[in-house]
Amino acid sequence: MSIPIGLKGEASAPVTQASTAASMGSGTLPVFATPAMAALMEQAAYTSLLPCLEPGQGSVGTALTLTHLSATPVGLTVRAESEVTQVDGRTVTFQVAAYDQAGLIGQGTHQRVIIQEDRFLAKAERKKEEN
Repeated sequence: MSIPIGLKGEASAPVTQASTAASMGSGTLPVFATPAMAALMEQAAYTSLLPCLEPGQGSVGTALTLTHLSATPVGLTVRAESEVTQVDGRTVTFQVAAYDQAGLIGQGTHQRVIIQEDRFLAKAERKKEEN
């Protein structure tokens, strides 16, 4: 596994009624929800890693710090960008940002950890047996 500093990713999505704060339960207004922006930022990050991973590996988000700077109405498109800024063992740190047609709407940092998918899922499933 070799993940280069500066590796970039991108994801975009139209703002629909389903991705608004009112629909997602994070507010009452029909504008792009902060949780939807967070998910789009994570998508940009995790998809950028896919070509760097070995078979059976994946990544999971472990931290996200973001600031939502500007509202985006239904009908526009939001584009998220990610860039790897640090790799420390299995932990990868990204700078993330989101834009609509008018400019920057959010920014922050995101961390992901590289995992073996089968071991990760087995550990999660064991919680059912333990409780």
